[in-house]
Amino acid sequence: MNIDEAWTKLFEKYDIFSEIKSEGAFYITASQIKFFKEPRLMAKWDSSENLPSIFKKHNINILPISRTKYILSDFKLYEPIPELGEHITEMQKVEIPEYETIDIGNISSEANAINVLMLSKILDDFLDEDNNIATFNGRMGTGVFSFRVDRHRGTAFQVDVENAQCEIDGGMENDNSVVILEAKNVVHPDFHVRQLYYPYRLWASKVNKPIRLVFSIYSNQIYRLFEYEFEDKNNYSSIRLVKSKNYSLQDTDISLNEIYDVYSNVEVVYDDNQNKTDIPFIQANSFERIISLMELLFEEERTAENIAEKMEFDLRQSDYYHNAGRYLGLFEKKAVKEEDGKKVKKVFLSRLGRDTVKLRYKERQLKLVSLILEHEIFNKLFLKVYNGGELPTKEEIQNIMRENNVCNDQQIVRRSSSVYSWLKWIFNLQNI
Repeated sequence: MNIDEAWTKLFEKYDIFSEIKSEGAFYITASQIKFFKEPRLMAKWDSSENLPSIFKKHNINILPISRTKYILSDFKLYEPIPELGEHITEMQKVEIPEYETIDIGNISSEANAINVLMLSKILDDFLDEDNNIATFNGRMGTGVFSFRVDRHRGTAFQVDVENAQCEIDGGMENDNSVVILEAKNVVHPDFHVRQLYYPYRLWASKVNKPIRLVFSIYSNQIYRLFEYEFEDKNNYSSIRLVKSKNYSLQDTDISLNEIYDVYSNVEVVYDDNQNKTDIPFIQANSFERIISLMELLFEEERTAENIAEKMEFDLRQSDYYHNAGRYLGLFEKKAVKEEDGKKVKKVFLSRLGRDTVKLRYKERQLKLVSLILEHEIFNKLFLKVYNGGELPTKEEIQNIMRENNVCNDQQIVRRSSSVYSWLKWIFNLQNI
């Protein structure tokens, strides 16, 4: 039984909708959830994209309130993450000491990303505080506290927490503050505010120094740091972005002329006519997340289910994104025999994919641009944008998609959004 099915059965068994409507919330125990599936798989989604279908459809969310109990309501729990290339303060280039055990071209885990963040003094620069010393991390009990949280119906709700569990990726202290760091190495459109709020409430009860909250994303060889604060300690929904800054350990300067040089030298290889290919036309809006998946597959080959878990996709999105990688020649899919003798389909990097992921930042981006422009539809659209200075309308994109017969007519509107997003990614490289 998958998670969607399990939650559907739970909603039916306990009439959860009616309870939320009449009482404002529904309380559920870990043992009730476990009757259908393990609670650790059923109650933690760091991005709203991975919420079960029944949650998305009815704006339902879930919070842990103890080690064995959860609360469900139409809570607003997620905070959008600004796109790279928008709201950028400055891209800093940072020198890092030479260590044999640090490979800046292959920072594959969140723990390694934190190590380099500290070693390179990026965190010191971002906080404008020297001598940030790591002093705590890992799983902890939250203690006892209460807070208000906004709901979709427009009214706030009070939640009482008693020793729920929270996990802190990095905890530091300097002369003037305590720093709580949440680190990710996969790009998502939003994040669960709980990841900052529960640790904040825990340590606010333990220390006298001000607490600074940092959300970090390391992907595509760029650190993106965001500092948040809660304007009202007792209000989960009072989160506010204080500042953001982006850092790279490598050269990230890409000019429009350099992108045009790629266009001038690329040879169109694919017309994407759906009658001539077994790889579906793209339906993956975030090119950054394709790069995140490429980096993830560099560690090891993975099943579609594992990709969904690591990237916090549902299975349908997992298919969209690994097929987008196949479209570019970066990924392949094959049946692999497991130790128990069973065959399972896995996605892995092609030779081209492995060569591409090993490139330094600037060379990697330009190589990816060339792979996109090998496709006739993007080649045509690139020149249109370059000459006209503006991205095409969705209608213009859809007309070219029809001319090239890239997919069924009923799929064109949705997939034109992916074409638009990829073009935007290409031309945004000069702004990073």
